[in-house]
Amino acid sequence: MSERILLSPAELAAGMTTEPMVIIDTRDPDAYAAGHLPGAVNMRDIFTYLATSTPEGREELEKRFADEFGAAGLSGKETAVLYEESMNSGFGQSCRGYFLLTYLGYPKVKVLHGGYAAWVDAGMPVSMESPKPTPAPFPLKAGAEAVMVDKQQMLAALDNPSIVILDVRDVDEWVGTSSSPYGKDYCPRKGRIPGARWIEWYRMMKPTPQGQMFKEPEEILAECATAGITPESTVYLYCFKGARASNTYLALQQAGITDVKMYFGSWNEWSRDFSLPIESGMPELAAAA
Repeated sequence: MSERILLSPAELAAGMTTEPMVIIDTRDPDAYAAGHLPGAVNMRDIFTYLATSTPEGREELEKRFADEFGAAGLSGKETAVLYEESMNSGFGQSCRGYFLLTYLGYPKVKVLHGGYAAWVDAGMPVSMESPKPTPAPFPLKAGAEAVMVDKQQMLAALDNPSIVILDVRDVDEWVGTSSSPYGKDYCPRKGRIPGARWIEWYRMMKPTPQGQMFKEPEEILAECATAGITPESTVYLYCFKGARASNTYLALQQAGITDVKMYFGSWNEWSRDFSLPIESGMPELAAAA
């Protein structure tokens, strides 16, 4: 199994007293202002930023988030810990932060399992004070793009049977009745990348008394098996903008499926390039056509 990324509230509380940490709240500013983990900084861009996979888009992404994470105090010595409201209510935004930091090459990244809701449920302290972090030079690591593919690599994968393209969007996006979580017609085209398999991202989690939590590795592998994915598979993930797919990315990594890459531009980028093919309608009917 890969290195353990998910921290319980108790583990995080203990770690905050023994090692340098930067806690990052990915929720909207109003939720942050109403109460957050002590010392946490708010970074909403982690969720809202829409990326493209062109060289210019990647350069902008790297600069923007290296600057923002550096301003939050990440120098490479601190453990970055990200959280959202709960694992199923923030569209995977804390996991998107985990993926961004992984892409940028940051060495120590964790996610609070269960998010703010689990922290409060555990009786942990909350704060309404906004800290003033000491900026640090962010250690941007060249070559970390090994975890990300661009739209041309995704296009090439359509003809490569050794690569599983996995769509993890909600069912209305998968069948093409909606183009995005932002509205049915937010993107110019509805549908999916041809040949993609589908596991709705919610299936990587299950209800617990503390809210939705990731399933155990064996349970995640069972879900993956329904789409023909094994620990030996090469998987290219996408959703709408890389948030829900980041949730699945973390789940697959924790289950031991390690040859996983993200098409971070996802449907927001793919659907806007009319030179790229799409499928729409029910999958079996699309295949017959």
